[in-house]
Amino acid sequence: MEPGRTVAVFGAYGHTGRFVVAELLERGFAPVVSGRDADKLRTLAASHGGLDVRPASVDDPASLDRALAGAAAVVNCAGPFAVTGAPVIEAALRAGIPYVDVAAEIEANADTFTRFADRARAAGTAVVPAMAFYGGLGDLLATTAMGDWTTADEVHVAYGLSGWHPTAGTLAAGEVSRERRGGRHVRHTGGRLEHHDEPLPVLEWPFPAPMGPRPVIGGFTMADVVTVPSHLAVPEVRTYMAVDAARDLSAPDAPAPVAVDERGRSAQTFLVDVLVRSGGAERRAVAAGRDIYAVSAPLAVEAVHRILTGRTRATGVASAGEMFDAPAFLRALSAHLSLEVRH
Repeated sequence: MEPGRTVAVFGAYGHTGRFVVAELLERGFAPVVSGRDADKLRTLAASHGGLDVRPASVDDPASLDRALAGAAAVVNCAGPFAVTGAPVIEAALRAGIPYVDVAAEIEANADTFTRFADRARAAGTAVVPAMAFYGGLGDLLATTAMGDWTTADEVHVAYGLSGWHPTAGTLAAGEVSRERRGGRHVRHTGGRLEHHDEPLPVLEWPFPAPMGPRPVIGGFTMADVVTVPSHLAVPEVRTYMAVDAARDLSAPDAPAPVAVDERGRSAQTFLVDVLVRSGGAERRAVAAGRDIYAVSAPLAVEAVHRILTGRTRATGVASAGEMFDAPAFLRALSAHLSLEVRH
């Protein structure tokens, strides 16, 4: 194995972590599997014919140091990221290696920018939070849609999911976020995040074919409200979720995703429609694909690959759209999602 191909995956045996490990192997990397449960790590390693197993816990910094020793980068797949993010970033800074995570938690991502921006920049270490379906993909699409615009009035990110069977990690992370904001809603308006108690409206969003118009919940806020305005001069960032998917997520007996193909993907499909407005002009970027958890793996691994090969545009803490050439990044994922840009 050539130098720079060893990548530590913390939370490797989780639902998304398993996709990340498989994607790393497919692309010729050597995953080091890490997390709290040694038995689950050994079972995962054995399923791939043997991998480097390094148990670690976020409350044991020395174990994290051992897990990252000799690695070229680390991907954190273990939520809630309000608990795991800071300790694993600290370990990455100690090791002097880039950090990527798949956090969808608004507050955890905001914490990463606030807490680590100066230190990561001073260390020259790349830290890319929310490098996944939520936060990362929307930011890449918004940056692509902006094109040569340097400012815009509004960014709208509409999620058309055929359904949403959440993982245990998604449910746990959502509970942590709700507790942190006292059950209130959050939005990005006037150039800042704010909390509110207003009811969320149901609107109709004009998704392009083949999905077509469908009802969405306005103000169903995702991590894009952190990633997009972290580098784009847009005072209003709004996100929307298909009503059917939101209903699935909130069901008291919501089932976990069920694999239906050899890659372990579910039957869920998605279409993400990003609209950017500036004055009277509009631009759009649309991505479609399958399984929001599975597609997070090529997003995260492509990020690692680009960082390790020097194809970055920023240092320190940066979102996907700031760190990478957004259109080129999305084109590189053509095997996993389709892309349409309308200027």
